[in-house]
Amino acid sequence: MSNNIINVAIDGPAGAGKSTVSRAAAKAVGYIYVDTGALYRAVGVNALRKGIDTKDKLSVAATLSEISVDLVFENGEQKVLLNGEDVSFEIRTPPASMAASDVSAVPEVRAFLFDLQRDIAARNNCIMDGRDIGTVVLPDAKVKIFLTASPEERAMRRYKELIEKGSKVEYKEVLEDLIQRDYNDSHREIAPLKPAQDGVILDTTGLNLEQSVNEIIRIIKEKI
Repeated sequence: MSNNIINVAIDGPAGAGKSTVSRAAAKAVGYIYVDTGALYRAVGVNALRKGIDTKDKLSVAATLSEISVDLVFENGEQKVLLNGEDVSFEIRTPPASMAASDVSAVPEVRAFLFDLQRDIAARNNCIMDGRDIGTVVLPDAKVKIFLTASPEERAMRRYKELIEKGSKVEYKEVLEDLIQRDYNDSHREIAPLKPAQDGVILDTTGLNLEQSVNEIIRIIKEKI
């Protein structure tokens, strides 16, 4: 990686607003935004389409030889391609979220996506978000932030987002799924969700989007 390239790693649990906040912050500082969770969601969607149990690690791993997952950027906006098909909307459904949590625990899936993520970061000033960016994918990132909020607030944010997109979901269901995903992500054997030792923990409970983005930008400016 060039010394002139600046990478910002933003990790955190489901519903912390990583995608929304990171996208806005990246636009403000002129970096590209890389949503690594979208890559895992695409692998999960592929498994769901094939009728595969996403908890069956061997079956999930076996699908990797026949799929391609990529990120493309158009006017600064990220699109997720699965075998060349834009699946940016499909990967945001609740089933895709749980499938992503399952497949992210598969070592072969993490290895499959690891090089793609690091290659993007090596070539671009970027804000990359996920669950193990600062700890595993970009351990040398100049800025590492762990973005979080209370489970109830995170569930309400996700619930509103899904309702706005036309999904028929119940808040209780979203909260239960989020708590289960928190447990899955933080207890998996491979790259569990946790703050980087040299990272900054940012709790956005009670903060609106603009305030959260401003905090991210403040931390970036302090670090670089």
